[in-house]
Amino acid sequence: MLILFNTDNNVTGSEELIASSTSIISEELSRFSEQITRVVIHLSDVDGNKDGPNDKRCMVEARLAGMKPIAVTERANTHEQALSGAVDKLKASLKSLTGRLKDY
Repeated sequence: MLILFNTDNNVTGSEELIASSTSIISEELSRFSEQITRVVIHLSDVDGNKDGPNDKRCMVEARLAGMKPIAVTERANTHEQALSGAVDKLKASLKSLTGRLKDY
């Protein structure tokens, strides 16, 4: 499973942020690692330089072998919270999708 990391102009993609995000994705999605070919993480700051509630956005896109990509988005007060929420949504979508595939 290849993990790619993108940020907008308002977010500094530090090595620490990339490493922690990659670790979280690897651990949380390990159950689906056989099906997932690539995961793309997009972090952005919706309000730019201004502070506001839920202004950090995380979009996670997972590409499964032979299928259309699945994308989820979460907004929160920090990028870490947004990533965690997006990963939870992605896991729920993957569980649902893989469960439906087993029925066929």
